[in-house]
Amino acid sequence: MATRTVAVVLAGGTGERMGAGRPKQLIEVGGRTILGHSIAAFDAHPGIGEVVVVMASGHLREAAAIAAPFPKAAAVIEGGDSRTASTVAALRVLAGRPGETRVLFHDAARPFVDAAVIGRVLDALDGHEAVAVGVPASDTIVVVEDGLVASMPARETMSRFQTPQGFRLGAIRRAYELALADPGLRATDDCGIVHRYLPDVPIRVVAGSERNLKVTRPLDVVVAEHLATAGHPAMEDTS
Repeated sequence: MATRTVAVVLAGGTGERMGAGRPKQLIEVGGRTILGHSIAAFDAHPGIGEVVVVMASGHLREAAAIAAPFPKAAAVIEGGDSRTASTVAALRVLAGRPGETRVLFHDAARPFVDAAVIGRVLDALDGHEAVAVGVPASDTIVVVEDGLVASMPARETMSRFQTPQGFRLGAIRRAYELALADPGLRATDDCGIVHRYLPDVPIRVVAGSERNLKVTRPLDVVVAEHLATAGHPAMEDTS
């Protein structure tokens, strides 16, 4: 690909909901750390030029050791106290890059992202400045206020977002410049930042995979171990 593409693997969280006493991305499933699985997926993809790892404070040495075997792993940097702060840390590292640079932000806690999902994001970036990965909601989603159902959106219009989320660097950079000037900033992902602060930039949604699960709680580790060692037909990407 003519335009340089950088994958940023966000491993800045400490995984408090996991209760493991160490960052969840350092837990092993199938003989490899969760972080290692995530780095490997981008390192192996021909459309990715380099990988930047953003790691939780106090664990940079461990992350660097995990990243060392991967040729495209260009840097391991310290993250912030929030996901937003970790993304900002990555943007600082990319500050000198051209605005047309493609950047993919991926949660390290999603160790089973596959080449097909990554490829769909890259393809969509040919015509869009922001790309999200989503899977259809299988449950009915309701808006609850004061313990009561306030609204019930049509399920067929609902998607559950995954990562990676892809951007032209100039767009995500502009969005964060505006976001950081907002004292009321609250965000859980990067597409949310673009949606709020660059409302004129369309966000293309491409198909994700049920296999691309996020390891958040102890039961997720059990599922991840099974996927890593044996796979599961019901979880395959059928998009």
